[in-house]
Order: sequence, then structure tokens, then C-alpha cells
Amino acid sequence: MQGGAALGDARRMQPIRRILVAVKDPQARALPAVNKAAQIAKGLNAQLTLFHDIATPLYAEALQGRGIDLGSVKREVQTSRREQLEKLAARIRKHDIDVDVAADWDYPPAEAIIRKAQRIAADLLVVENHHSAKGGSSRHPARWLLAYTDWELLRMCPMPVLLVKNRPLYHRPRVLAAVDPGHAYAKPSNLDRQILRAGAQLVHALRGELHALHVFHPPLAMMPTMPDGPLADMDTGHADLERIARRQLEKLVDGFDVKRSHCHLVQGRPNEVIPTTAKRERSAIVAMGAVSRSGLKRFFIGNTAEFVMDAVTADILVVKPADFQSRVPRTGRGVQILSMPILPG
Repeated sequence: MQGGAALGDARRMQPIRRILVAVKDPQARALPAVNKAAQIAKGLNAQLTLFHDIATPLYAEALQGRGIDLGSVKREVQTSRREQLEKLAARIRKHDIDVDVAADWDYPPAEAIIRKAQRIAADLLVVENHHSAKGGSSRHPARWLLAYTDWELLRMCPMPVLLVKNRPLYHRPRVLAAVDPGHAYAKPSNLDRQILRAGAQLVHALRGELHALHVFHPPLAMMPTMPDGPLADMDTGHADLERIARRQLEKLVDGFDVKRSHCHLVQGRPNEVIPTTAKRERSAIVAMGAVSRSGLKRFFIGNTAEFVMDAVTADILVVKPADFQSRVPRTGRGVQILSMPILPG
């Protein structure tokens, strides 16, 4: 488990050369996603793109009634948003970071952000969580819709997504990679190493340390020998299974800079163990994989993963399988034009 080997393994995955950060409100007082994306870009010498999606619908009757030209409205709003983003970019450039900005009319927001990420060939998408880790205490009037946008990004985005939940900048962060070397939860065999590689790149960029967590869920210690027979002691088998699980974990992290003391084999269920371990180890980032369920055309995140992502108070890095294909159309939708509803009376 040498540092040089780990760095080499981390670089064999798609290197992070371009980072897209989705900026919901360029004039917000706090922009933790932008600040943390800049930290990562600085550490990896990557290019940073600040992107704002203009998804506000326009009403045809209002434009026609006032004789307003649609093209003029689009240009005016787009120019204003870009100027706001440029103010942010100017501050970031003072730290010798390559930054560009973009503001596009497109909708819905999740698809628009993914389209932009694909268009610029981004290797990492950084977004700010729209609701708090403790169930969502946001005062935003449409927080349910914003939370929906978060989940759609995690479901549909082909590149790794860093979901920022906390404002403080990273300081030698601990990155906890949740892996499943025994494939008990039906993850593809190569996804664990992709999770570790993605975590290792962030550790390299931020001068942190990489931890690995394997949630071990053995069978019950006591079981009946026959349907209505006496219980048989399975404790010896449990010890053997635990040794096998530890060997699997140590074999998986071989080649990464993960100390033995940073390999966590914890018995329990993922939806309980991952949040508690992340808190106990003071993890700043939890790296997780997301898999699709067979038989369904649409990719989605399972109930356990959704619970974990909501319960974990750390930032979350979501990694997809290498063969994941995004179903988001490449062509943007432009401005959403709506008709005002006809009110009775």
C-alpha cells in the first residue's frame, strides 16, 4: 500500500482535467460548491467552468402584450448572468486557477447541467446540495423541486458528482470510500476500484487521507438445523466469514494509499453503518457507488443509497459504473415558453 502506487492507480482512471460547478445563484452570499471546486481545481491543475442554467419560463402573452422581443430578453438575461459569474471567476483567477463561465437558457435544470458537462467533456461535476443533510430545513419556497433536481443529477449524470453539503473549505480531508468487495449488494466488480480511484484523486488534490469502509453483514449466528428443529451454533462460521471479508477488503485497497488502520470492516447494514462510521471518523467526503436495477430502463439509486445520502452529513461523491450511459438528450431545449392559464370570470 505505497503512496506512489496509489497515485499511479488513481491516475489510470479518467483524470480530472475539467471541472464543472453548477451555480444556482451567482449572487448568493455563500457559494460552498464554487469554493470547494476551486480547491480541487487548484490541487489538480484542472480547468474550472462556472455554469448557471437559466430555466425561468417566459410567458408568451406577456411578451406579445408588451411588444417585447424574445431575442432581446434572452440576450439581456444571459449577459447579466455571465457578468455575475465573471465577478466570481475574477476572484478565483487570483489563485492561478484557469476559469471560464457560461450561462445558457435550458430546462429542466438537471438535464441542462448534465448537457453542459457532456458538452465540455467535464470529468467531475460539483453541485451544492439543495436541502440539508438532516431532512431538509431549507427555507426555499420550492425546496421539494430543488431536492428533486439533486436526485435527478445523481441518477442521470455519467461522470462523478460531488454533492456539497457543508460550507467550510477542505483542510486535509478524510475521504471515506464505501466499498463492497464481496458484492453482497450487487455492485459491478469494477465499481469499487472506481470509487477508490475517484477518492484517491480528491485526496491527492486536497492533501487528505483515504479510508475504506466495507459493511460486513454475515448470516445470523444461530439458525435451525431443520424447519422446526433445534438451533445450531454458527459462531465458528461467522469468524471465518469475517476473516474472508477482511482479506477481500485488504486485497481491494492494495495499490491505494490506505493504511491498515484506515480499513474499516464494520458489521451491520449500510444505511446505519455508513453514516455512523463517517461521523466517527470525521470524514469530510463519503465516496459511494450508484448502480442500476436490472429490468428497469431507467437508472435510479436504490432506497438504501438514498437513505445513506440523506443521512450522511459529509459531502458525498457519487461514482457510476464505467459502462453507464446517460439518457439525457444532447440537444438543449432553449427557452421554455408557457401560456398563461385562463382564469374563470
